[in-house]
Amino acid sequence: MQRTVTRARRPGVAALAAGVPLAALAAAVPGAAQAAPVTAVSVTAVSAAAVSAKAPADLNPRDFVLRRGADRSTPVRALGGRLHRSGVDALLHSSGQARMGRGCAGRAGVPAHSLVYCFNRKDNATGKWVPQGVTSVSDAAAGERTAGGGRPILVSWHNSGKVRLTFVNPARRTYRHVLLVEPRMSGGRATYSDIGIHAGGIAWYGDRLYVADTRHGVREFDMRHIYDLSKSGAGSTRHPGWVGLHHGKYYGHGFRYVMPQTSSWEFAHGKVGGKCRGTGPLRMSWISVDRTARPHVLTAGEYCRPNWPRGRVVTWRLEALSGGGPVRPSWGAVLPADKIQGAVRTNGRWWFTQSHRGKRGTLLTTRRTSRGWAQVKRRTISYGPEDLSCYRGRHRVWTVAEHSHRRALWAFRTRSCS
Repeated sequence: MQRTVTRARRPGVAALAAGVPLAALAAAVPGAAQAAPVTAVSVTAVSAAAVSAKAPADLNPRDFVLRRGADRSTPVRALGGRLHRSGVDALLHSSGQARMGRGCAGRAGVPAHSLVYCFNRKDNATGKWVPQGVTSVSDAAAGERTAGGGRPILVSWHNSGKVRLTFVNPARRTYRHVLLVEPRMSGGRATYSDIGIHAGGIAWYGDRLYVADTRHGVREFDMRHIYDLSKSGAGSTRHPGWVGLHHGKYYGHGFRYVMPQTSSWEFAHGKVGGKCRGTGPLRMSWISVDRTARPHVLTAGEYCRPNWPRGRVVTWRLEALSGGGPVRPSWGAVLPADKIQGAVRTNGRWWFTQSHRGKRGTLLTTRRTSRGWAQVKRRTISYGPEDLSCYRGRHRVWTVAEHSHRRALWAFRTRSCS
């Protein structure tokens, strides 16, 4: 898709539409959160060099309108009344942390001059848990640190119907796993269950953690609602096979910490397909934060196979996601390549990761111009590269290599990440 845009009054904000003025688009989506004023937006045909013939001719903004999911305040409030709440800093300095390992860079095929963190032997070797999403305190806060001075990097993992979130503490070279759970009321009492999603991307912004849900949209968590079962009279770290409320106590598969989902964002129109279709709601494969845009935006996109229509990438204003009404997209485009595992944009520059099964992955770099994607530069990187996140103060972009025995959390340096 090639798109012609008249710039908004605030830099970094562009509007997505299918050949209609933004004002007309807003009228078509009652109650949707508004973007900055734009005079007009149009979509023109795409050149064959920019996007494959299987790419859609245009994007329909209605496909990407988000609305709040089910209200989970009742079970979350009830859990808060029975379990010991922990902040991020307390979690980072708690006892029993796992120690970072060594020697993973070579096996994972990490490029030279990268900053690398290795998981311990157990987490490096396991085939049950697979790392996917990456975000950090740089996404969350302008000052790039928590209230207590912590600078954590977060990684999501999936495991046959379960999701865990890893808080990496670079200062101590330690990390802690937290089980993500879905709360509900049952028989008048709060409980929770596992979350069976791929968790292919995560984004931390303020107190909120957004987790990509491929078939439904985005799951939302609150960093102020992390519960320490070991310090809770109603909690237990025993019985690894149990999760939720059993015989009056709360369990989390042996995890010390659990983090309940507090909300969600679902697509307002249509259902997500089992494969990429080029139309309809987005298959939420990965997400990231762009703090260099004004206002800040959440970016999401699709992993699509070569024989499917080309995937799409869309942004939403993060300030709009703090409300309760429908939120329409602020920008969108067809991706410059297929098999995209993660992406991040900073200062107008884009990075995309591309996987190749048993071979090393590829890092794609480009910019978006008025004529579409600029020339794409390609670089060989680690095996199995996944989600991407910019750590602005360190000028580094983080990703995680997902394959067992070839696993690493690593970052490359670039001045454009700032």
